[in-house]
Amino acid sequence: MGERFLSLIGHRIVRYLEQPSAGYEPFTPSDPTALARVLKPGDVLLVEGNSRVSGVIKYLTQSTWSHAALYVGDRIGRTNDAGEPHVFVEAVLGEGVVTAPLSKYEMFHTRVCRPAGLTDHDCERVANYMIKRLGYNYDVKNIIDLIRYLVPMPIPARFRRRLIALGSGDPTKLICSSLIAQAFDVVRYPILPKIELIGSRETRREILHIRHHSLYTPRDFDISPYFSVVKPTIESGFDYKRLRWANLPKATPTRAPACGAEATLVPEMPKRPETALPN
Repeated sequence: MGERFLSLIGHRIVRYLEQPSAGYEPFTPSDPTALARVLKPGDVLLVEGNSRVSGVIKYLTQSTWSHAALYVGDRIGRTNDAGEPHVFVEAVLGEGVVTAPLSKYEMFHTRVCRPAGLTDHDCERVANYMIKRLGYNYDVKNIIDLIRYLVPMPIPARFRRRLIALGSGDPTKLICSSLIAQAFDVVRYPILPKIELIGSRETRREILHIRHHSLYTPRDFDISPYFSVVKPTIESGFDYKRLRWANLPKATPTRAPACGAEATLVPEMPKRPETALPN
């Protein structure tokens, strides 16, 4: 009875946390066509997110990113109702480890992080690890684990990562960044390893220690020195001369300005149409 009650409360908290935040608008939404052209298997897609839980994760991690998904290409073999292939594997609160098409994030601010030098063999292993975890759950019965997302209370910076890492400890119940961190750990690919400096008169070397997967957050892929940031608009060929600006200057007058008048150096902004104010 107690377990059933905790599960019920947990699912209600999840439904609340999944609701979109009021007034959210992506600063720079993705170009889905350009994004589709540059994505490669093994890429980590970071997403800004617009839900209540996204806002708290961004606060706890002091980052733009609240979610991470791994691009695995056409290995999944699933499509949505429109026939679009599912190309991402991700761990989602309330759903567990699921797949998703590219269109799911076309209206969000995103970033592509690519593991530098990852071999094709290891990329295959990372993708297969994620695919084999499909169906794993998020632990919605751990109420303490969920309550941390309800109110973004003032928390000292040194404790914020630990709050993200809270959980039941069950390896089949994962959050998005910890699942991807586990996949890269399989091939010993570093994300943000702890570095211990060993020095002596004869030698000085670095020993890398892999952090526990539960300590990773979405922003770690962004700041990792081993992942490159891929910007689709640049990769697809960017020519700033072809941009069409809304505030282009007016046509140059045929006659010279009157004596004492100065030419306009700053383009004039177009006038907005007057609209009636609400009652």
